[in-house]
Amino acid sequence: MMEIMDKHLTEHPTEGVVSLVLFFIARHYPVGPKRIRRLLKIMGRETLYRRKNLTKLGLQKFIKPYLLRGMEITRSNQVWCTDITYIPMRHGFMYLTAIIDVYSRKIVGWSISNTLSAQWCKDVLVEAISKYGKPEIVNTDQGTQYTCALWTQYLEQMEIKISMDGKGRALDNIWIERFWKSIKYNHIYLNPADDVLELFDGVQEHIAYYNDKTHQTTKQTPNDRYLGSVKKAA
Repeated sequence: MMEIMDKHLTEHPTEGVVSLVLFFIARHYPVGPKRIRRLLKIMGRETLYRRKNLTKLGLQKFIKPYLLRGMEITRSNQVWCTDITYIPMRHGFMYLTAIIDVYSRKIVGWSISNTLSAQWCKDVLVEAISKYGKPEIVNTDQGTQYTCALWTQYLEQMEIKISMDGKGRALDNIWIERFWKSIKYNHIYLNPADDVLELFDGVQEHIAYYNDKTHQTTKQTPNDRYLGSVKKAA
């Protein structure tokens, strides 16, 4: 059932709980909102604004405004976006996180894990910064991995501006959503992995291919566009 949800949400990332319930009922799956929410949580699609009790309101102090609306993105390392997605395997599933440079569409960092920890997300960001330098802005959704002290304090210490998608606005992070669609339809769904090593090797190969393939929007490869912008700024 999660695989069906994943394919549907990859095509329609803005769908909410009610829409998913109706989607499954129309296909003769007797499900209710409670089960859909539980599956969304397992898939890593549960975000902070969906919670009735925010801690929990203390966590609200880590939610930041969306900074990208109307912004002209003209250079590499101006804006990076990151997210986490559910990856189905032949038996079981894992999670994939990736960081995309919005200007070039280059994937500058990624990792696979069986957990949804904030430390994992931070480690991937730290590694990407060590390779490519720090971005001016990092955009995420309001997931609990990003609305926590570990994530926000690191970015603030690095003097990187924090941007977060608006409530219920999955398309505020459209660049990474398009990448999820690309890797899932062009690789993951066609080649379900038997184990984590096979999944890692396949994702690594696909991302290398993606970074070296001409992008429909920019008419350049992500690698060439990224390097060209960096050289121009040097």
